[in-house]
Amino acid sequence: MRADARFHDSSSDFRSAFDRDRDRIIHSGSFRKLEYKTQVFLNHEGDFFRTRLTHSLEVSQIARSIAKNLHLQESLAEAIALAHDLGHTPFGHIGGDTLNSCLQSDGFVNGFEHNYQSFRVVTFLEKKYKRFDGLNLTFATLEGILKHSYPYKKDFLHADIDMQFNLETHPSIEAMIVDRADEIAYISHDIDDGIHAGLISFETLKQNALIQEILHKVKAEGIGIKEGDEMFRYRFSSHLINHLVYSLLAYSQNNIDHGSVLTATMPSSDPLPIGFEKELEREIKQLKKMLHQELYQHKSIVRKMFSGKQAIIGLYTALNDEPKLLPKYFYKQLESRCQHRVIADYIASMSDRYAMKLHNELYGRIV
Repeated sequence: MRADARFHDSSSDFRSAFDRDRDRIIHSGSFRKLEYKTQVFLNHEGDFFRTRLTHSLEVSQIARSIAKNLHLQESLAEAIALAHDLGHTPFGHIGGDTLNSCLQSDGFVNGFEHNYQSFRVVTFLEKKYKRFDGLNLTFATLEGILKHSYPYKKDFLHADIDMQFNLETHPSIEAMIVDRADEIAYISHDIDDGIHAGLISFETLKQNALIQEILHKVKAEGIGIKEGDEMFRYRFSSHLINHLVYSLLAYSQNNIDHGSVLTATMPSSDPLPIGFEKELEREIKQLKKMLHQELYQHKSIVRKMFSGKQAIIGLYTALNDEPKLLPKYFYKQLESRCQHRVIADYIASMSDRYAMKLHNELYGRIV
């Protein structure tokens, strides 16, 4: 597999190909906007809570550590991790789901999917070069962004992307690592943020065997602090991340063929070599279900997300009714692209605060 740039020779660059990918992603406008995009709590809720930017940095750190210990391409894992959420809309998953519903209601069966949108951002929507679209990333990084989340859906490969990837095979091992690092990061920091916000408690979480094990490790330190205190939460998150990373390394280290990690030739029907033992997988699945029920569906979260949902619907309706509201970059695309898709790309690119500001200007303030 090629590891060089797609459009011009960068052999004189002091960086490796994947280091160059990482830098191009970090310096993109889409990456900067992640600072003001919701993870779980809306950005204006407070300075403490994670955003898409802090989440991406946490995923990157975990993915790099895993890749390094498995003797894989650390910079490739880092680049994929930093780009994996570039396609997220404002207002978290509800924003993406709402935009998907809007498009499908207008006859676009492919709708909107944030993983594929991340791929579109780095190959099409970012404009850094005069002769071509995108960030000029390597094939391996692009494949990892497109296929990092299993399964890989052919339905989302729209015609405006002139790239060919084999969706019948798994991606590189580094992409698989990013997928699990993403899971480790959001489980740990969503618990931390949820407890800090008073929306979930360790008492509730103790129903899960994995949580019980981690709490035992924290208390074994003998630090003498109460559950829920800031120091306790920090020690809990640290132990949870370490436990999951060490467990993943123990399970995965003997499953990797270092001679083929970049060729992505494993059929997608084959079991993933990166993961956890069955019992831990079961505990993680149960924990994610609990977080969905007790935290993500908490009435205070649902109320805030409902406001975001209305903002997405309002913006989509207004921009389709009056396309001249689009900024010049997107308005010009109407000459060659479908209006609804251009508008969806524009809305997806917005930060939470900009989407709220524009909606307020058009409709009056949302609560």
